[in-house]
Amino acid sequence: MADQQARLSWRDGTVPVSDQFDDPYFSIHDGLAETEHVFLGGNGLPERFVPGFRIAELGFGTGLNMLAAWRAWEEAGQEGPLRFTSFEAFPMVPADMAKALEAFPAVGPWAERFLSKWQGTGACNLGSLQLEVIQGDARVSLPEWTGRADAWFLDGFSPAKNPELWEETLMAEVAAHTAPGGSAATYTAAGFVRRGLETAGFEVTRIPGYGRKRHMTKAVMR
Repeated sequence: MADQQARLSWRDGTVPVSDQFDDPYFSIHDGLAETEHVFLGGNGLPERFVPGFRIAELGFGTGLNMLAAWRAWEEAGQEGPLRFTSFEAFPMVPADMAKALEAFPAVGPWAERFLSKWQGTGACNLGSLQLEVIQGDARVSLPEWTGRADAWFLDGFSPAKNPELWEETLMAEVAAHTAPGGSAATYTAAGFVRRGLETAGFEVTRIPGYGRKRHMTKAVMR
């Protein structure tokens, strides 16, 4: 799997849709606003930012979540770099990423800085952001990861279409790689996902989702 890249189609010429999972990479109703509501708000960010803060993510996709977090980090005036690690089985080629991110001019300056250095996978030093994208099946790569995150962005494709990235054993690995008092957030409120997080040791809450999604999930490590 490590040498596979994302295969995608374009909806209305602007929204990338995964051919592997038949699911869009971001909301057609303003993906940036959804990212800020779900992943930043769901993890209590930027209020929880402190020097050395680390975010981990399942599903790098277009990089939009990372860009939103990076912008929030810089706008909060944090010292030192934000550390961001993402696990991605099917990385998007930089040209497709650039096309997708054109839909979000609010993070355009950060996207430009990112894309000027991004090679498609691996580590990337962006000064105030230290990025690492680990390619391959997260069920294999996450257990081997030695880091622990203060906040998790759980952003795989729909649990109905990509159940492998939401199974209970993987949620247990997320918990095992969460710092004390750490958190996780996701757009889905699927019962088996919430139960998996609870079994793994998180205190799980269902809260209002973004736009047409009635509910989402936030979790705090007990």
